[in-house]
Amino acid sequence: MLPTLMRLLLWIFRALLFFGLLGLAIKNSDTMVLRFFFSQVWTAPISLVILLVFAVGAVVGLTAAISFSRQRKLKNQDSDPDGN
Repeated sequence: MLPTLMRLLLWIFRALLFFGLLGLAIKNSDTMVLRFFFSQVWTAPISLVILLVFAVGAVVGLTAAISFSRQRKLKNQDSDPDGN
């Protein structure tokens, strides 16, 4: 009973979060101008820029976590000569 209720509450929370963020993105659909070097300009909606920055941050974070995990695993294998 409780796990089913928790799943339901979790899905309700996810739906509320999704629709809240969707509404925020719709309300902030104004364009933003990004100016790069050599007079290059890119115009995009603010919500798209925020999404791209979040995605790049997530990829960098996952890369760092995987690298740290692999280093830790290699360190543990080196310290255990039997391989157990």
